[in-house]
Amino acid sequence: MRIELRFFATFREAVGQKSVKREYEDGTVGDVLRAIEAEWPALEGDILDGNGDIRPQLSVLKNGREVLHLEGTATPMEDGDKLSVFPPVAGG
Repeated sequence: MRIELRFFATFREAVGQKSVKREYEDGTVGDVLRAIEAEWPALEGDILDGNGDIRPQLSVLKNGREVLHLEGTATPMEDGDKLSVFPPVAGG
């Protein structure tokens, strides 16, 4: 499947660009997030915790919908999907 990965703030800095397209075997959000951490070592441990769950302060959206409101890391990914990863944001 071919999907678009979109990165924001510090994650964009680690990847070096706002979005990239990648080919993956059929899989889940968790599979893709593990692949992201493997491809960009600067992100390793910043997206998934030691149990393979999305870190609580992050937002991960599949086609604009928060995956925690879908099936979390078990949410299936399909050809043409967009996966957006937002690091924690602080403001004041």
